[in-house]
Parts: sequence; structure tokens; C-alpha cells
Amino acid sequence: MSGPERDEADIEASRAPLMDHLIELRTRLMICVAAFVVGFVGCFIVADPIYVFLVQPFVVAAQFHEAAGPGGSVSPFDLILGTAGLVPVPRGDGETVNLIFTAPLEFLITKMKLAAFGAVVVTFPVLAWQLYRFVAPGLYRNERGAFLPFLIAAPAMFLTGAAMVYYVMLPFVMLFSLGQQISGGVVTAELLPRVSDYLNLVMALLLAFGLCFQLPVVMTLLGMAGMVSSRALASGRKYAVVAIAVVAAFVTPPDPLSQIMLGVPLLLLYEISIWCVRLIELRRRKADAAPA
Repeated sequence: MSGPERDEADIEASRAPLMDHLIELRTRLMICVAAFVVGFVGCFIVADPIYVFLVQPFVVAAQFHEAAGPGGSVSPFDLILGTAGLVPVPRGDGETVNLIFTAPLEFLITKMKLAAFGAVVVTFPVLAWQLYRFVAPGLYRNERGAFLPFLIAAPAMFLTGAAMVYYVMLPFVMLFSLGQQISGGVVTAELLPRVSDYLNLVMALLLAFGLCFQLPVVMTLLGMAGMVSSRALASGRKYAVVAIAVVAAFVTPPDPLSQIMLGVPLLLLYEISIWCVRLIELRRRKADAAPA
């Protein structure tokens, strides 16, 4: 039996009545919901340490800002390495970073949002595996083999984007914000972010960078489906630059530094996407040229 005939036989053997598909879908959804609930409860129990961990880039930025003094400058490399714990962070006057909440249940709701976001991140392998198990019977054998690597590449690229947010974006954004304070006169303007606003900023940046870093994954999938070509991507580079600038302006805080920090990696990822599609085309040509 040839390869295509074997694939057709596999799909025919995996076909089931509609009710069986609905029962399987219900089972998969119940597993996903149960995993999310367990992840939510676990993340809510440790919501305080998680929140303190997310505030750490703010703390590092505040300590560098205080050490630099009014009008002083901070080395970008020291800020990044200090957030990563690779260089000593200047110690301030002992004061802690202050975040406030103005509604009685604001911090509780913030921790619930944090727990829900953390539950999605923690249980993503379970959710992705259940999705794969549901759609796998309807895929050809070569499609199953091509689908699995993307279940690994997608979260890996999301975590790469999240790491850039934590170690690069947040310290610079908070340092920039601290530089806008007014002090030493009759009028003072001090940065006292609300706990909910800070979490919203972190979640927005994590989602923006995590999703934008999926560009090579999406382009590779489109290349495998024959919907894009490396030549089209290369010729459309100038339009991609404009599109990336627009995306960076919309999904980052309204300052040029944040937009550049997202735009430059996206340009690099676009170039990587071109090479990924080019490799797929090369492999396809070799497969077509191989004797049957």
C-alpha cells in the first residue's frame, strides 16, 4: 500500500459518528477546564509572591534612578543585567516601592486576574495537548508530524517575548516613568501606580510581545500551506517595516523607546521568517525532485 493510500486508510479508520465526536469534545473540554481550575487555585495561593516577582523590575529601576540622582543617566546594560541579577543593584535609602489600591477589593480582583493569567500560562501544555489529541485523527500522518513541533515552538517563542518584557521592557518603561516625576519645588508629582494599573501594563506587554514573537511560527505555517513564499515576503519587506511600526505604536506604551524595543526584534523575526519559509521551499523542491 502506497503512502497516500495508507493515509486515506488511517483517516477512514478514525472516522466516528457525530455523537462520538461530541462526546470526545466534551471530554477534552472538561479536562481543559479542570486543568485551568487547578492552575487558577494554585496561582491564587501564591499570587502575592508572583506579584512581588513582577514588581521586581520596577524596584530595580527605582534603585538605579535614585542612585543616578536628578538629571543623571543609567547605563542600559546595567539596568538589564541588574534586573537579571547579574550585576549589583544600587541600594537606596531603605524605602520600598509603593503601589496603591483605591478600592476595598481592588487588590483581591487584581490577584484573581493574575491567577487567571498565570493559570493559562501554566496549563498551556495541557490545553495544547488536548487540542492536538482532538484534531489529530483528522490529519494525515505527515501533517501530524508537522503539527507537533509548533506545539513546542509557539510557547517557546511566547516565553522568549515574555523574558524580553521582564528583563528589558519593564525596567526601561518604569525608569522612563520615574524620570517624569517633579520634586524639589512647591509642586511635586510622584509616581504611585495602582496595583491594577501595573498588572494591566505587565499583562498588556506580555501579550503584545508574546503574540508578536509568534511571527516566525505563523509565517512558517503559512509557508507550509503554500499561502506565502519567501520571494513575496522579501519583496514586501518595506511594507512589513511600516506594518511593524504601526503594530509597535498600538501595542506598546506611548513612548518611542518601547516602540523601538518591540519594532527591532519584530524586524529580526521577520527576516527569520523569510529564511524559515525559504528552507521549507527548498525541502519541498527536493521532495518533488526525488524519484517516486
